[in-house]
Amino acid sequence: MADLGFEVKEDTALSRRRFPAWLRPLLMLSVPLLLIVGGAWLYLAGRAHESTDNAYVQQDKVSIAPEVSGRIVEVDVHENMRVQEGQLLFRIDPQPYRIALRQAEAALAKARVEVDELGAEVTVADVDIATARSEIAFAKAEFDRQAELLNRGFTTRARYQAAQLALAKAREQMNTATSEARKARVALGSGAAASNRPAAVEAALAAREEAMLNLSRTEIRAPASGIVSQTDRLQVGAMLPAGLPTLSLVADGHSWVEANFKETQLRKMHTGQKATITIDAYGRALSGHVESIGAGTGSEFALLPAQNANGNWVKVTQRVPVRIAIDAKSDRPLIAGLSAEVSVDVRSKTAVN
Repeated sequence: MADLGFEVKEDTALSRRRFPAWLRPLLMLSVPLLLIVGGAWLYLAGRAHESTDNAYVQQDKVSIAPEVSGRIVEVDVHENMRVQEGQLLFRIDPQPYRIALRQAEAALAKARVEVDELGAEVTVADVDIATARSEIAFAKAEFDRQAELLNRGFTTRARYQAAQLALAKAREQMNTATSEARKARVALGSGAAASNRPAAVEAALAAREEAMLNLSRTEIRAPASGIVSQTDRLQVGAMLPAGLPTLSLVADGHSWVEANFKETQLRKMHTGQKATITIDAYGRALSGHVESIGAGTGSEFALLPAQNANGNWVKVTQRVPVRIAIDAKSDRPLIAGLSAEVSVDVRSKTAVN
């Protein structure tokens, strides 16, 4: 025990020699002061930045669906395959649509033949009208001459009546020819269409164009460059209805981060403010800026928005989606859906482009 007491006294003496008496009060004051300064700095830094870890990488996603129905006869892609814009993804059996195109072309040819026949009928009717007009002129002159001769007593009433009957017959032929011409023109088309393309030909042309369009739609191509996914439905021999989403395409070239900030964090936030983005998968910071602030909270765009007009209402802090544009291109792939942390510098008062 005596040895132990001696060692303690020796350690106490050594500590006194290391820390003089005048330094101990200074240390006692500086430590709390440093804690106060550090706390104040953290408080001010917290007020200058708004942060959230409720953020995710987003990219343009296209849901690809065939515009015509049919059986799949060719598949040229697989899961997570990179494709270029315009590259063939899969093909639907084109044979039914080739047949439909031939039928449309035959209908167009028939319509043109019918139009030519109607045009010939119009021409014949016009000739008949001209002939009837000449016969009316001749019969009118003969009738006037017989009437004059009858008044002078140089002809008989029978000849006068014969001339009158011939004039009436010529006028009747004129009416018949005019009616036939009118019918032919109605069948052919009237106005500008008659001199350009009649309605029957226009309809047949439209049907052929639709058949050609449907045939071209049997080849489903990539609308943009990117990576295809969800290709499980693409099996040769499977039947696909028109409009059914079949696979997805994550397009290249445009990535952003959607950060869901609390509504209380938006007081000083506006577009153009600088932001720091840290992708969890890589742990590296990227620079960005606030591109836009959502027009509503996430719950407002739900299929069934919450109804708070009842007696069991509980106030819950809402989150608003904020789009953060990425300024610097990452050397690592930004995969849609990756988690991220976002910190926005809200000290700037004006938007920065």
